[in-house]
Amino acid sequence: MMIRYLLGKRTIASLCVFMVFNAIGAQDLSGGFPGIDNSNSFSANLNLNKETTYNNPVIPGFYSDPSVCRVNDDYYLISSTFEYFPGVPVFHSKDLVNWEQIGHCLDRKEQFPNGLLIFAPTIRYDNGIFYMLSTNLMGQGNFYVTATNPSGPWSNTIYFKAKGIDPDLFFDDDGKSYVITSTFELFQIDLKTGTLLSEGRKIWNGTGGKYLEGPHIYKKDGLYYLMAAEGGTEQGHSETIARSQSIWGPYIDNPSNPILTHDNRTGQGYPIQGVGHADMVQAHDNSWWMVFHGYRTVTNGFHHILGRETCLAPVVWQDNSWPVVNGNGTVSIAMTHSTLPITPIENKWVGLELYSGARSG
Repeated sequence: MMIRYLLGKRTIASLCVFMVFNAIGAQDLSGGFPGIDNSNSFSANLNLNKETTYNNPVIPGFYSDPSVCRVNDDYYLISSTFEYFPGVPVFHSKDLVNWEQIGHCLDRKEQFPNGLLIFAPTIRYDNGIFYMLSTNLMGQGNFYVTATNPSGPWSNTIYFKAKGIDPDLFFDDDGKSYVITSTFELFQIDLKTGTLLSEGRKIWNGTGGKYLEGPHIYKKDGLYYLMAAEGGTEQGHSETIARSQSIWGPYIDNPSNPILTHDNRTGQGYPIQGVGHADMVQAHDNSWWMVFHGYRTVTNGFHHILGRETCLAPVVWQDNSWPVVNGNGTVSIAMTHSTLPITPIENKWVGLELYSGARSG
């Protein structure tokens, strides 16, 4: 009683803590407390001595809003082109690092008779058919085109009556197909005609960031995951995710959102900023990867001159858990994560002969 009176409650508590640590004694606590899972998937284990395996961006230049799909061990990626023609380039890769452009989805007037202003596209594959969905603000809104060969030719546009931008396409195990846009209203769709087979139902409101857009739906371990871009495609850009037992919801937010952003203390000084508008793919070795865009900053970190470029990051997605992007949700230019077997692409230079005056011969 006398000790308690003289020391006080706060000092007694400190003494107890000291005694507990003293009892642990010489045990090695470098890995955390004994008997407790001390793993923290959002604490990146950075080793500056590791060899660089690839560099971001994997597709440099003005290639924003990337979307990716896999067919066996082949990977196909597309990006936004806005008012530029031909529209929506198609890239092919064997390793997700080296990409070669093989065509365009929009390459003739018949596909867009009233003009072209293309927003974020999605590419998906099912039963021998490739689908590219996008929004044409000079046309009738959301549409898709199809192809059996990703290098083309692609079909004429098929429009469907869903508001918003950035349409996504999801094929469920029961054969049903669904589309969702930036309104986050979900529809079942008949892909033969573009007819919506259900009323739209809003299934998620995001986490509160501005400019909620770029939805993508995935199914893993029997759960539906809905990923989105938030914060605007600028320094506050981010990627968030939620999941549900039913495709129609309700969707529960990941408590560790956002899963990708540089709008925090860790990422604020990185040379790539504005990371987001992502898509994910499971590789043929069962590893998971994310493609997304970001811009390389110049001068004070706020300006960039090459636009938003396509980048790549590894994803750890364990059973019944949330996806973790590159350990802590940030990325760098020099990446050290192991990759798929690298398959370099031969450079194909196109020469331009310059001359002055008349030719001889």
